[in-house]
Amino acid sequence: MQKNQTIPSFPMPMRGILLLTGMYTVAWSAFFKYLGEHLLRWLSMTPENIPGLESNWFGGFGLLIGFLIFMSAFYPSSWRYLILVGIVGKIISFSWFFLEFIPILGWNKRTIFHLAFNKLLWLIPLSIIYLRAIKVHAYLKTLPEEK
Repeated sequence: MQKNQTIPSFPMPMRGILLLTGMYTVAWSAFFKYLGEHLLRWLSMTPENIPGLESNWFGGFGLLIGFLIFMSAFYPSSWRYLILVGIVGKIISFSWFFLEFIPILGWNKRTIFHLAFNKLLWLIPLSIIYLRAIKVHAYLKTLPEEK
């Protein structure tokens, strides 16, 4: 008697979500890196009271994280550690923005949007995709090697 076992696969929409997440992260990070002061003034409720906030490092970190998430879409089951780096990077950038920028910019619709949709929302699909990549990798390890 054979077991009815489902074979875990990595569907193309999940790869597309990884590509989209990477590109979205790169785009917002580029805004912070290259338009830092103007973007921070836009995020603030009082644009005239922005002291010398440095967003260059924040943007550079985001560019790196976005690139790694983008690259993970090509071989997600093999490069699952890049997906994990993306998850940790999103958490670090959330904390960084929350601790560094929110005390000066204040809570408003724009900062809440940035934290909720650019940082926290992407953690859900990234976590689901990471778990799928672990399942697929574990299944592939159980297959006999071809000679």
